[in-house]
Amino acid sequence: MEIFLSIIIGISLSAAAGFRVFIPFLVLSICSYAGWINLGEGSSWIGTVPAMISFGVATAAEIGGYYIPWIDNMLDLISLPASLVAGALLSSSVIVDLDPLLKWTLAIVLGGGAALNTQVLTIKARALSSVFTTGIGNPIVSTIESVASSVISILAIFLPILALIALGIAIFFTYRIIRKATLMLKTQKI
Repeated sequence: MEIFLSIIIGISLSAAAGFRVFIPFLVLSICSYAGWINLGEGSSWIGTVPAMISFGVATAAEIGGYYIPWIDNMLDLISLPASLVAGALLSSSVIVDLDPLLKWTLAIVLGGGAALNTQVLTIKARALSSVFTTGIGNPIVSTIESVASSVISILAIFLPILALIALGIAIFFTYRIIRKATLMLKTQKI
């Protein structure tokens, strides 16, 4: 059961990295430092004060960048591969007591995949926001993404099953909104 929960925590943190790359690392760092979660072998550096400070600065820079028009779209180019790597690292850091081959396979496939899928949805959402609002609506989308990443990251540590459910709901509604907006574009030929 413990391995199953650690996989759910890893998937949830990884998917949260698809919304914002550094928020899940900051949450994981704080929780590890406070002793609320144990990290796997080789990942203890995440729970150190220097890492916490670095993740805090990176989180502030990332969130701030998404509020600058058009820079947010450029950040998506960087955050796409970064979220994939972050997802794999986050998953591997919380999945413990598994054979390294299995651990890294799960981390790359499930963690990287969850982060990548979430990131692709956010890129589409921001692109559609740019089309429909000429970028004016992007700060709203950015705020929703930051809140979603924070909430899912916190839930992943303390209520992993609820985090997975919240993540599923967030992805479902994001997908529906994107689908409706895409259909509107096709019918109106904007």
